[in-house]
Amino acid sequence: MSEFRFVRMGFGADRVEYQVAWDEQRRVHAARFADEVPDTCLLLEHPAVYTAGRRTAPEERPLDGTPVIDVDRGGKITWHGPGQLVGYPIQKLPRPVDVVAHLRRLEDAMIALCAEFGVATSRVEGRAGVWVLGDPVPERPKLGGLTLDFDPRAADPEFDPRLNGPEYAPSNAGQRREDRKICAMGIRVAKGVTMHGFALNVNPDTSNFDKIIPCGIRDAGVTSLSYELGREVTIEEVLPVAERHLRAVLAGAELRPRAVETAPA
Repeated sequence: MSEFRFVRMGFGADRVEYQVAWDEQRRVHAARFADEVPDTCLLLEHPAVYTAGRRTAPEERPLDGTPVIDVDRGGKITWHGPGQLVGYPIQKLPRPVDVVAHLRRLEDAMIALCAEFGVATSRVEGRAGVWVLGDPVPERPKLGGLTLDFDPRAADPEFDPRLNGPEYAPSNAGQRREDRKICAMGIRVAKGVTMHGFALNVNPDTSNFDKIIPCGIRDAGVTSLSYELGREVTIEEVLPVAERHLRAVLAGAELRPRAVETAPA
């Protein structure tokens, strides 16, 4: 197992402003590239903030002009804030870098963490992150007296849940028994070293996601460990479990370069 360290930057009253954490990521990234520090995972909690990855569309941002920080990670817009455990693994990977394999390892760690707390989660094809899967469509509750066959999102890719009442809000996906994201992910790799990472919803106010189209996904929502378990779960409770599973999949992995297909001569 390779050397791997965790740095707990700040939680609760010591939450870390996004820009401060971003600056620290870049500092550690440069040090890791120069082999001055081992692979490092920054763990922290942010004050409330919206951040937008490179693929964020203008219509996915808050309608009321709430400020958004544009960042250099992949993915789209999301929210960070109290009650959310954020992790930024800064790890040197063999080149050519297998970005997908790194993302899958992060997903594996969070799936294992959720399972330890008694929440069954999964991947959803084509959608990064970790999900609580919803019921099959025929078994879901009706919306406004209509079956989900008439759900406008099914036929309109431009449907905006923010303009159509709380029954479509991302934070109410659990009540609708739809797929709902419990852990968002967005990463960047520069010079063979990873940045950014994951945001696990432990006990946040998920209505903060209702101002945006979280991760650009209109037909699903968000959830938290506390909501799924029906009890208050704290970051303090989750933190050592997160470190254990992250160490197992990041430090314990056999890192391999991405397979490159060569054209026949």
